[in-house]
Amino acid sequence: MKLTCVECKNEVNLASYPNLAVGHILECNHCGIILLVKKIDGEGEVETEIVDEGK
Repeated sequence: MKLTCVECKNEVNLASYPNLAVGHILECNHCGIILLVKKIDGEGEVETEIVDEGK
């Protein structure tokens, strides 16, 4: 799966989320923003929305 942070545009490391699914909350390892998984498409692209501005 692949996720690009909507805030900082860096690729988020999803290794610590082996069972990632819609509705999960995760944190960008670059900017600290908290994201909610909205959609995972058939090609493994993860779509998120900002839940908390983080650090």
